Amino acid sequence: MPDSSPFTVPVVDISAYTEKGGAQERAAVARAMDEACATVGFVQILGHRVPDDVIAGLTEALDGFFALGVEEKKAYQVPGNRGYSPPKSESLSLSLGVEPASRMNDFFEAFNIGSEARWFEEPDLSEADYGINVWPDVDSFRPRAEAYYDHAARVARTLMTVFADALEIPGDFFEHLTDHSVDVLRMNNYALPEGTGVSLDGDLTGMGEHTDFGFVTVLWADQVAGLQVLGRDNVWHDVQPIDGALLINLGDLTARLTNDRWMSTLHRVKPPVIDGTIKRRRSVAFFHDGNIDATVATLPSHLDADAGMAYEPILVRDHIAAKLAGSRQGKANTAAVREASRVLAAQQGS
Repeated sequence: MPDSSPFTVPVVDISAYTEKGGAQERAAVARAMDEACATVGFVQILGHRVPDDVIAGLTEALDGFFALGVEEKKAYQVPGNRGYSPPKSESLSLSLGVEPASRMNDFFEAFNIGSEARWFEEPDLSEADYGINVWPDVDSFRPRAEAYYDHAARVARTLMTVFADALEIPGDFFEHLTDHSVDVLRMNNYALPEGTGVSLDGDLTGMGEHTDFGFVTVLWADQVAGLQVLGRDNVWHDVQPIDGALLINLGDLTARLTNDRWMSTLHRVKPPVIDGTIKRRRSVAFFHDGNIDATVATLPSHLDADAGMAYEPILVRDHIAAKLAGSRQGKANTAAVREASRVLAAQQGS
């Protein structure tokens, strides 16, 4: 039976972890996080301690890049999961093996930076797995983007400690899975002509239905409508960040660890249309995706003796490759059966 309770995105203040709170305060945060992850999988976090001026610098960097001409931006297209992605060059629903209903790719454009193999001491890490950053010739872009990247990485690592406490596993459990994590910061711009009057027929997609690849995503988004989350009631619900909050959502690897007790959050972005007029929408997602050479398996404490194991162990490299082949290369990901079935069920019920 679908959950009939009202849909809300829980708010969790993580100050007890970012400001060295006591054991009781941390335990209360961990309980709240467990409840949020087990019921919604999308959480608004306060107490993250990302300074306002760092976020302001990030948005200025983002605006400066996306204001460039089309050909200038295309000069920063590079192989792999770095650099510029033009509008309609990706179809994120194919990362779940689901054909986009409109047969059209997504209307967002993006710019990615991320961790590089040379940052870590592991001798066998490859640039083919991690990518190499390119930096636009835009005033102060690099220092502003890097300043936010560092804070988002800190928040992600803090959340892994919260998760460990919430799951009642050792506090350092995630270190062997994330100490040379393939992290990506993706700056998104919904590239529809702002101010244009439109009549939506259901075919226009900002960003298709998808789940994120890794353990957790830290999301800054402006307060323009468009982001939707698929609830456990199989209904799409609108989500907007409250003042001062960052959004976090769970990724596929966390679902695998917990045998779907904490499910990977299905989400999408509909065209940012307010009163029949397109508004500009921006977001910046920090993906904490795990070590490329790590194998992720369900925690023994989350195995279900009756239902069995939802997922076989998987190498992070193979998982990411299958997801990217779907979104970037149009090769439907046949491994995402559970997530695809949830999307199709929502389509049938709408």
